[in-house]
Amino acid sequence: MPVPMKMLRTKGTVILSVYDEKQERHFKVPSGRVNKLLRSLKNEGVLIEEEKSIPADKVFRDLDEKYTRPGVALRGARGKEGLSQGELAKKLKIPQGNLSKMENGKRPIGKSMAKRLSKILNIDYRVFL
Repeated sequence: MPVPMKMLRTKGTVILSVYDEKQERHFKVPSGRVNKLLRSLKNEGVLIEEEKSIPADKVFRDLDEKYTRPGVALRGARGKEGLSQGELAKKLKIPQGNLSKMENGKRPIGKSMAKRLSKILNIDYRVFL
């Protein structure tokens, strides 16, 4: 028997980032309530820095630390094209393990490999360097 469900509010929301000495937290706030919330925070003496967007470096800092920027770019481009590691490795004529090491930052992606990847993944080779 179908049960009616509430739709999640995804449209008309703003991401509010809160930083302190220990951590960084992000909250989705309905856009109609943002100004009221900001006024309340200012009245409480909270320092507010307004940004129109959050740099990808801040949002994906943990990925850069765990893998590497070229490795994350490779994984993302491969996913965008809908290729598995094995499929991409066959096209590149390299072992799948080497591709995995490149994605995980355990093996560098050289300039010649970056150019080969760029042709297959339809992306500029410089993202992999």
